Amino acid sequence: MRRDETLDRAKGLAILLVVFGHLVARADPAGVGWYEPLRRAVYAFHMPFFLYLSGMAVAMSGAAFAPACAWPGFVMSRARRLLVPFFGLGFAILAAKLVAARVMFVDNAPGSLAAGLDGLFWHTELSPARSIWYAFVLFVFSVAAPPLLRAGGWRLLVGVAALVYCLPCPALAYADELGRYFLFFVLGLAAGAAPGWVGWVDRYWRFVAVGFLGLLGWVVAFGDFVSFPVTLLCTGALSMPVLHGLVRSFPETRARVFLYLGRYSFMIYLFNTLFIGLAKGILLRVTSWDGAHFLPFAVALACAGILGPVALKQVAFRRAGILDRLTN
Repeated sequence: MRRDETLDRAKGLAILLVVFGHLVARADPAGVGWYEPLRRAVYAFHMPFFLYLSGMAVAMSGAAFAPACAWPGFVMSRARRLLVPFFGLGFAILAAKLVAARVMFVDNAPGSLAAGLDGLFWHTELSPARSIWYAFVLFVFSVAAPPLLRAGGWRLLVGVAALVYCLPCPALAYADELGRYFLFFVLGLAAGAAPGWVGWVDRYWRFVAVGFLGLLGWVVAFGDFVSFPVTLLCTGALSMPVLHGLVRSFPETRARVFLYLGRYSFMIYLFNTLFIGLAKGILLRVTSWDGAHFLPFAVALACAGILGPVALKQVAFRRAGILDRLTN
């Protein structure tokens, strides 16, 4: 398996963007005009970039091109890696929200256990664990790509990904997220398989960044420049060489910070909303997050969302072998 350390750096940058997007869930703070435009811009590219990195990692592992006889074992390993944390944490989040909602403010709290289970499995737009959908869709993408490649090569794989991107997929069983992001995973898969991709990124990412920043500036100022699927496709595709090239250009001192975060990125992804929600529930009991209060409030929430999962991993999960392996 080839391993590119800069992918871990890029995951560190991507997980910071994920945490930033999770600082506000449903009810926006009053008198804060800057957060929502910035979040709108972040949501125009951060998950496409994350899925690009995931596709690259799968390609570089060789799993996407393994013989058919190896596919069942790969499915089982992906299920242990992604589905077990997804459903295990999903049930834990549901239970925690039902209990915590009795004593404090809780974002997206289900009205009942039945409603929470329905949201977790079927009407997933209302899922109490909506924030961890990535683990489920990455499992589907990872196990679907190899047979599609064997059946029809890159032409079939890209064609299927482009088709489902254009289809209006319903928010049932995460079909909307599957349709929205498969194309970006496939682009990452192709990038990981292309020997000259990283060299092209190093040479041209700064030029591509001009268009990328221009589109993001438009999104911040005016919203979608055509429609959300078009915006997502343009900004998501441009983010791939730009952000990948950016982290590859970091000096060693700065790179170490992103490398550290990248190695904890799955843990942070799984648990950041729990720690953000806990910190928010506590802080809202003693202070407001409206107006001028929001910036320090947001910094505190971001620190909780990043440092909380890292501390949980180091203090508790390292001592429990199975939890440590599932969240690596």
